[in-house]
Amino acid sequence: MPLPVPSPTGDIFYAFLSILLEGAPFILLGALISGVIDAWLPSGAMDRLLPKRAFPAILVSGLLGIIFPVCECAIVPVIRRLVQKGLPLGCAMTYMLAAPIVNPIVALSTWTAFTGRDPLLMMGSRVTMGYVIAVLAGLVISRFAASSVLKDRVLAGISTPVLAGAAAAEGKPDHGKRFVQAMRTAQRDFLDVALYFVIGVAIASILKTQVFYRPSLQEGMGVVAGNHWIAAPVLMVMAFVLSLCSTTDAFIIAADNLFPAVAKLAFLVFGPMMDLKLIFLYSTVLKPRAVAALAVSLFIAVYAAGFGMEAIWPWLQSLAWFKS
Repeated sequence: MPLPVPSPTGDIFYAFLSILLEGAPFILLGALISGVIDAWLPSGAMDRLLPKRAFPAILVSGLLGIIFPVCECAIVPVIRRLVQKGLPLGCAMTYMLAAPIVNPIVALSTWTAFTGRDPLLMMGSRVTMGYVIAVLAGLVISRFAASSVLKDRVLAGISTPVLAGAAAAEGKPDHGKRFVQAMRTAQRDFLDVALYFVIGVAIASILKTQVFYRPSLQEGMGVVAGNHWIAAPVLMVMAFVLSLCSTTDAFIIAADNLFPAVAKLAFLVFGPMMDLKLIFLYSTVLKPRAVAALAVSLFIAVYAAGFGMEAIWPWLQSLAWFKS
């Protein structure tokens, strides 16, 4: 008896569930952290902890992922709450873009995935390139007014020093009330973000199974991989469509034997900063034009940085410090 022909619809559902189940726990984690921030973090606390000057504050914000390691799925509700608690916009955007890359979990997974293939060089390049691009993005965004970047309902929730002082005068609520407040905030943020996340995952699963992995497209990959002008952009588009988690994407791309290392580096940097599901997640915090401008700017920045890395890659490989 012949085996049944695989169902394209089944492929879509399988891809949908795989991405959904991979990202949903991190969405929940981000929502819970958001609730804790809302209930226990005083307004302006993050601003007081960072350096007073904008440039050093943004530099430090790019390293916060080392202390608070979260992936791209969890970072959006956290950022929304931190902004409403007084974190400057440039610092918030830097942390949002850097944290999914500049954190010890992702560094370790990258090292492990590229074992035997310059793991230290790939790990260090990914973290450094992600940090530099996130800081540059934060510096640019800090020049804009929050009203031109953030959605109105996010702006409406930003605490002011007057309101914060008034709340302190009323007395601190007990921990039971704070816990209820945290859970209510987490529930609201999870439902709000999860809706957009599901939409993004659905689109990604359709493109992944019905478009991106077509045999005719796969046949041309060898030709594309040999062209240094388009190899990196193709892998960046792949990262955008596949919508992988930053903690696992290195294992996917490390197994590829066609594309050069610098193109893989572009894949590993662009994907955690901008992919299909993030387009919808970012739209819960940022205005549509800000999301579009961010996507285009990050694509250009990673592409340009890739060419810079390609120029010095042989020299980096020759350094004894980076040898496997």
